[in-house]
Amino acid sequence: MNDVAVSFVPMSISSPEQTGVAGIPALSVPMLSLAAFGSGISLRVTDPMLPQLAKEFAVSLGDASNVITVFSIAYGLSQLFFGPVGDRYGKYRVIAFATLACAVTSLFCALAPGYVPLLVARLTAGATAAAIIPLSMAWIGDVIPYHQRQPVLARFLIGQILGLATGVLVGGLAADAGNWRLPFFIVAGIFLCASLALFTLNKRLPDEARKVRHVQGSAITRMANEFRHILSLPWARMVLLTVFLEGAFLYGAFAFIASHMHHAYHMSLTSAGALVMLFGLGGFVFAVASATLVRKLGEVGLSLWGGIFVALALLATGLAPVWWWAIGGCFGAGLGFYMLHNTLQINATQMAPERRGAAVSAFASCFFLGQSVGVGIAGLVVERLGTANVMVIGAAGVLAVAIRFSLKLKGRHSRP
Repeated sequence: MNDVAVSFVPMSISSPEQTGVAGIPALSVPMLSLAAFGSGISLRVTDPMLPQLAKEFAVSLGDASNVITVFSIAYGLSQLFFGPVGDRYGKYRVIAFATLACAVTSLFCALAPGYVPLLVARLTAGATAAAIIPLSMAWIGDVIPYHQRQPVLARFLIGQILGLATGVLVGGLAADAGNWRLPFFIVAGIFLCASLALFTLNKRLPDEARKVRHVQGSAITRMANEFRHILSLPWARMVLLTVFLEGAFLYGAFAFIASHMHHAYHMSLTSAGALVMLFGLGGFVFAVASATLVRKLGEVGLSLWGGIFVALALLATGLAPVWWWAIGGCFGAGLGFYMLHNTLQINATQMAPERRGAAVSAFASCFFLGQSVGVGIAGLVVERLGTANVMVIGAAGVLAVAIRFSLKLKGRHSRP
């Protein structure tokens, strides 16, 4: 691999970073994206497996959804650990170690002998995957100026987007084939390749891109101080609450789309998984067109219209009289989600620039804890309410969250 220096022009807006970091190897961000690809597969691979897992382990659909819930809980809580660790020991280095650990925990999932061991393995998988995306975002925030950051973040997230789409497809194929273990072996291989590349690239990063922040005191005290400072900031509290609710309402509904298509329209789990892949296609379209969309809509427009698209998409999918309405629904949900979520992400990278690792990790923690709460509650009520009503509730919730955040963002931008 040849080094390609990446340099950035001075910022034209006020920000703690006035210039980017020169000399970044060209593959630095793509390899982070590859790790995010594996993380995305891990997150969503079990969604279309739920009916098959419920049958194999003789549990209800709601109980089967715990394989999603425990992953999200571990993922969310572990952010509180990895953020300060990334700031202290170097974000890129910590990501490389975490990616290697993900290869091991994915093997644990593949080899789990029963329902409870699978839950434990998914718990450890969520914990190890926790460092990848938030610390990658924070590292990008360290080396790329604010006014150039949103499109770069969007391109980085192509890996996660494709991973989410691949996860539901591979999960559906594996479920229909009666071999739910195979995807976890594949994910382990992806993580192993990514970790080797990340370790190599970390050695070639310029010193400024490997910076650490030395602080005094015990680790627990430092972590408490980091998050106390972040939570003392009003705008940070607004962003964190918004992303928690976004995760709860969206993924509480999204986790049951494949099951809804399977039960309501008697689609195979492979076909249902392929349909949900369109969520990833919507996200991919946003990533490719992000620079244009940011320029034309701005952060306020992106967050508002993103919420509107997600709400309409979930309603179309849940209340559709025919299955093919879900084609536009899944695509629109992906496009709308990334419009809203990417706007939240860019604000998260600037909530507390001097503690960016901890701030972005707190953001990711709230997002995935929101997911775990949403999926957990949906799993408890889905047998009683039905999957369609779960999606209607999710649509209303996301729309309300998007409207409130866009109004707050508009007020913030209008201040002198």
